Amino acid sequence: MLKQSLQQKLLQKLSPQQIQLMKLLQLPTIALEQRIKEEIESNPALEDNSGDDDKAEEENNYEDEAPEGESRDDFDLSEYISDDDEPSYKYQANNYSKDDEEREVPISMGQSFQELLLTQLGLQNIDDHRYIVAENLIGNLDESGYLSRDISSIVDDLAFTQSITTTEEELKEILTLIQSLDPPGVGARNLQECLLLQIKRKKRATPSIVLAEILLDKYFDEFSKRHYDKILKRLEINEESLKSAVNEILKLNPKPGNSANESQRTAQTVIPDFILTSSDNTLELSLNSRNAPELKISRMYTEMLKTYSESKGMADRSQKEAVMFVKQKLDSAKWFIDAIKQRQNTLLFTMQAIIDYQKEYFLTGDDTKLKPMILKDIAEKVGVDISTVSRVANSKYVQTPFGTLLIKSFFSESLQNDSGEEVSTKEIKKILQECVEQEDKKDPLTDDALMKVLKTKGYNIARRTVAKYREQLNIPVGRLRKEI
Repeated sequence: MLKQSLQQKLLQKLSPQQIQLMKLLQLPTIALEQRIKEEIESNPALEDNSGDDDKAEEENNYEDEAPEGESRDDFDLSEYISDDDEPSYKYQANNYSKDDEEREVPISMGQSFQELLLTQLGLQNIDDHRYIVAENLIGNLDESGYLSRDISSIVDDLAFTQSITTTEEELKEILTLIQSLDPPGVGARNLQECLLLQIKRKKRATPSIVLAEILLDKYFDEFSKRHYDKILKRLEINEESLKSAVNEILKLNPKPGNSANESQRTAQTVIPDFILTSSDNTLELSLNSRNAPELKISRMYTEMLKTYSESKGMADRSQKEAVMFVKQKLDSAKWFIDAIKQRQNTLLFTMQAIIDYQKEYFLTGDDTKLKPMILKDIAEKVGVDISTVSRVANSKYVQTPFGTLLIKSFFSESLQNDSGEEVSTKEIKKILQECVEQEDKKDPLTDDALMKVLKTKGYNIARRTVAKYREQLNIPVGRLRKEI
């Protein structure tokens, strides 16, 4: 049975302008420039005022040369206001909100390593059946160039999905053909096979290469675990010979598929959002000029609205539509300009708070001077929400006298040392890294040994914490750091 009842709720909703500001705030410089360009293209009432002295002169000349009785206000809105401009929701349905972020997948130019293999496959003297099977095998290779799927499952897939009858023996023969293509090592089923395929393709069979092949073929487990003493004893060779062979193996590529894609990757240049300079123990912060575009409202549209508003033919439907269109575009342009200005102010206030908090670090560039700092600390100083600070920190860079750094990297948790002082986890990581760099590579420090070293320096942390920090620094375990 249906019942009616009254409910009182307290809701907080963001206005479209606030949503727009939040979206703009998280954009880095390059993305902001593209966003502004899109807005200018979609809104004729918004103009870029950068370097507009020449444009203003051209406009004046245009107005002077305009035929008598003809004004720039006589602007045809029919190209903007037409039946074709009906909202898309009237013709299609989708599950996306207008407030959803648009994320586009970057388009990769050039050939992938699979396409490179297919090109080479087309030059091989094989029949149609074997070509189709080889094409499917190439399609099963992962991004690193490995065939991680079991041969028998691929045989079943070909039979059930494409009605192609083949055998495991035939598949292995065709896989051998694929493994003979470039890049060397592609089509391997594991790391050992990948490295062996590459070492066998070496043109000169020097003693070091011959020994390297033996290591990979017969002693791969000992080699991968850095049990060099066992290898020296079993092969009865000296350390110099083993070192030369290991160096040959280290030249090989464990991920041949990735190397084939390197040529088509576009190097991304980091554009700093802030510029920080230091002079006489004083820090000066400025916003990258590319983050502060000179946008303005179109004078032509402002005058156009005034003209339409003063006209007496407001009863005309097309006239009303014209006024509504112009007003909407002007309001949208004003909101966008205000959002850009608010973005600039929020960025500057937030970054200035970070600099004030970490002043000693920014004056010296010494990581050990970084104080423990979390998002809440800066949010309280600036008087904004934690999410706002997060948007500023996650994708923005600052150019400092000692490098261009991600703002997020200045935040860290805190730990207490033996003196009861709070220290940044970054300071502990830096000391940990220095310990690893200075260790004896023939007998590298274990996590337990690193824990003891840190304790002697006043940092009483557990072994599992040492392991966590080591992994965050991309430092392998002790046995994998062992060298001859």
